[in-house]
Amino acid sequence: MGTTIDLTEDVYERLKARKRDDESFTDLITRLLDETAADWREGFGTLDADETKELEQAVKASRGRMSEGLTARQQEALSNLSDVEDTDETT
Repeated sequence: MGTTIDLTEDVYERLKARKRDDESFTDLITRLLDETAADWREGFGTLDADETKELEQAVKASRGRMSEGLTARQQEALSNLSDVEDTDETT
């Protein structure tokens, strides 16, 4: 038993045009959904040289900002620690 769904005439015609002769509408929709499933590997190698250079520059700038921020936080932490007096008495 299946489920009935309501489609506009335009969507029905578009699906019908993509449907293979030996395929049910369920098979068609399953195939289309499988084709559109995200695969992170599909995008590899698709950037042209200009896009690649732009992405590399953006990553480098971002890493630089992250590094600067980390250095500043480390220096602040060390400064704060050096300002603390040791109140632990040993006998």
